[in-house]
Amino acid sequence: METIQFTILINTNKQKVWNVMFEDKTYRQWTTAFHEGSFYKGSWETGSEIHFLGPDEEGNLAGMYSKIKENRLYDFISIEHLGMIRNGIVDTTSEEVKKWTPAYENYTFTEKGNQTELKIEMQVDSNYKAMFEEMWPRALKILKDLSEQ
Repeated sequence: METIQFTILINTNKQKVWNVMFEDKTYRQWTTAFHEGSFYKGSWETGSEIHFLGPDEEGNLAGMYSKIKENRLYDFISIEHLGMIRNGIVDTTSEEVKKWTPAYENYTFTEKGNQTELKIEMQVDSNYKAMFEEMWPRALKILKDLSEQ
């Protein structure tokens, strides 16, 4: 496992960036950089289960099974990835999943004057590092554009 980091400055307050990041409508927009049709089911509350989903090649729902480890409104959120979802079935016990779980994805929101610095820290399997290093900057550009509207 490796930890990758991304930081972006967004020209608005952290409440707006937070809301754009986590509200259903805008979440679906900025996450297209990862997977067309991405959405979540569940809650961003601390301790809640959350599923990050999208259609696979055959059009079935697939994605990540996760829990919200910590949520400090407008400041910090930590997502604990615990498994995969394929065809609606949660897998937390296969050898494939056990290789990389638990993995954490953390978002930190810091106001700097009239801007917000958003820092992403994500634990990834080395095999997926390059893919995420390409996708995150695209996702953050969309998030920045949506937040600054």
